[in-house]
Parts: sequence; C-alpha cells; structure tokens
Amino acid sequence: MIEFKRRILDNGLTVIAHKDESTPMAAVNVLYDVGSRDDRPGKTGAAHLLEHLMFGGSLNIASYDREVQKAGGENNAFTSNDITNYYISLPSVNIETGMWLESDRMIGLNFSEKGLDVQKKVVAEEFRQRYLNQPYGDTWMLLRPLAYKVHPYRWPVIGSDVAHISNITLDEIREYYSEHYCPSNAILSVSSALEEDYCLDLAEKWFGTVKKRKTKIRSTPAEPQQDKMRKLDVTRDVPYDQIMIAYHMCERDSRRYYATDLISDLLAGGKSARLYRSLVMEKKIFGSINAFITGDRDPGLFVVKGTVSEGIEAERAYDEITGEINDFISRPPKNEELEKVKNKVEATRQYIQTSILYKATDLAYYELISDAGFLNEEIAQYRKTTQEEITSIAASLFRQENSSVLFYRSNHKSKPRK
Repeated sequence: MIEFKRRILDNGLTVIAHKDESTPMAAVNVLYDVGSRDDRPGKTGAAHLLEHLMFGGSLNIASYDREVQKAGGENNAFTSNDITNYYISLPSVNIETGMWLESDRMIGLNFSEKGLDVQKKVVAEEFRQRYLNQPYGDTWMLLRPLAYKVHPYRWPVIGSDVAHISNITLDEIREYYSEHYCPSNAILSVSSALEEDYCLDLAEKWFGTVKKRKTKIRSTPAEPQQDKMRKLDVTRDVPYDQIMIAYHMCERDSRRYYATDLISDLLAGGKSARLYRSLVMEKKIFGSINAFITGDRDPGLFVVKGTVSEGIEAERAYDEITGEINDFISRPPKNEELEKVKNKVEATRQYIQTSILYKATDLAYYELISDAGFLNEEIAQYRKTTQEEITSIAASLFRQENSSVLFYRSNHKSKPRK
C-alpha cells in the first residue's frame, strides 16, 4: 500500500507527497499534461523540442544541470504521446533545491533565438540518428500513420518530419509553453523520508507564488473505427524482413486494458509464451517476436512485431502469426497459464514500487488518468481478470479489419525455405 497526501494549491497545481523511510534520497517529479498529441500538423515535434529547452535555463537560474549536480542529484525527462515528465533524484536534505529548480522553470524560461537554434540542431540530429540512419528506425514513422488517420497519435513523439522541427519559431514555442506549462496543467509528486505535510508545505512555499495561467483546452479528434485491413509494403537496406501488425485497442483507463495487457504477455511475454515457443523455438519462422501495448490515454495499439528468419517469405510469416492468434482465441489459456502471467505482473509491479523515483512518477501519472490512489488497486485489477474476459477481448481485438500491417522487407533476398 502506497500511502500519500494530496493538496491542490490556489493556482491549480496538484501536489502529491509520499513518505518512504527506506532511503535518504528524495524524488521530485513534475508531470505536465502535454505530449506530442498536442502538436499541430506541420509543427510536429514541438512538445519534445520544448522538453529540451526546459534544460536551457529559467528566468532566475542560468544552468539547471549545474544546480542539480551541486545538490548531489541526478535529473532527466521524457516526452510521450500524452505527457511530458521531469524528475530529480537528490538527497532529502536538499529537497528544497529540487522544488526551487522546478518552480522557477514553471514560472518562466529564458527563451532565446540562440538557445532554440541549438536545440533544433540537437533534436534534428537525434531524429536522423534514431529514425533515418538506423536499421528499422523508421518503422513507427510508417506504422503510426497507417493505423491512425485522424488522431494525433499518427505522428511520432519526435515529429514526423525534420522540417517541422526546423520551422518552429521562437514565438510559437513560447506560446506552446505558455499554453501548457501552467500550474493547473501539472502534477508535482514527491517521494522521500520527510513528513508528507512538510513536503506539502514546501510545495506551497515554492510553487504557490507561480501565477495562475489559463490552460489551452484540448480538442482531440476521435479516431474513427477501422473497418478494413490496411497494409503497407516497403523495402529497405536491412538484413531481414520484419513484420508489424497493429490492432486498435482500448484507452488506458478502461477496464479492458488489464485483460489486453495480459494477452500480450500470454502471447509473447517470455520464452514459454505461445508466439515465441511456437514460431521461434519450434517452427523457426522468426528469429525474434514480441507483442506489446502502447497503453495510451486515448485508444491505443496492440502491436505484434517479428523479425523473420532467413529464407522465410514474409507472407508465410504473417500467416503463421494470424494462425497462432486464431488458435489463441479458440484455445484460451488454462488457469495455470493465466495465473503465471498474473504472478509475473504482480512481481514486476512490486519490484518497481521499491524505487522512490518510480513511485513518484507513477503517483503523478495515476493522478492524471484517474486518481493517485488507484495505483494501489492496479494489481487487483489484473488479478480479477477471468479467462472469459481474455477470450472475449481477444476475439474483439484480433479482427482482420481492425489491423494495420507493415511488411518491412529486406533487399538482401535469399532462397525461400520450404
């Protein structure tokens, strides 16, 4: 049980404080309810670019990283489709340094043309290295717009085009910051050995003076239900064919989410899972295969991804995947099979919750999607998932008309195996 206290400041900032006496360290986490879904078409990559700019200095602090290091801390951040999250790990005795740093970034950034140009180049290079100059690097850039036609999940977090990043102006990024980096659009979560009320009072001291700003109202178009299979066939200079199949699934706060997550583990959660055992170990159709969910706040994707073995035709490999999936629907998991993956999920969640940093991050995220207290109920949600739910959701999920298939072919062809 993760106990915590909550306080909402007058400017709208939600603060969560959790006491953990197992470590002398503290975690200060600030989650902003803004991600790549809030980028505009033609200006994709803005949320991720702003994350980079957040480390370039705020109104009263020239070097964020230097102050963190002086306090004996470490920091990082990430941007996803739905959120941008910043975190600091530092000794509890220096927790006010973390509060000071994050509150000053929330008050305002030291925007400049020079700083923006530097970060544009950094992000553009990251784009080229990760997506364009790496084998299989552009798979998600191809799969997302294949699966999504309306929703902004159709572009990657980093952006869909380097030119979009290069063309963002200082006024546009300043406006983006002003619209989304507001106290009422953020959640501050703290995990430390300090008393919860003390941490809440510190948050009041450092963040309470941040001016209340109007948050941009999100208006996200809903993705229409897919009624026909989509297929994209590309050839690249890679050693082996790869197949990715994306099925539209439920949103993160749906009761169906837990069964869908368990299905991914039943199919490919380790070497004893069905897809790996059959298609990698026994039939040797794939060199590797995986199944995972994106877990987005809006309806996301269930993805099956496999690297095809040398000499196997991609079409045959695709048929083998769909055959195994159909067999899964007709031959649902036995109690012991389902219990095994539930135990794995519980063990993983329990292990994660030994980290104050993970707890701080999770408390903020659960507060965003529902309520921080729901974090304590998550394992029970997995536990009460039944075989009947698994079968019903699998049958609804794995419909051919609900799928988008990417055939990512190698230009190094060998003779097909029989």
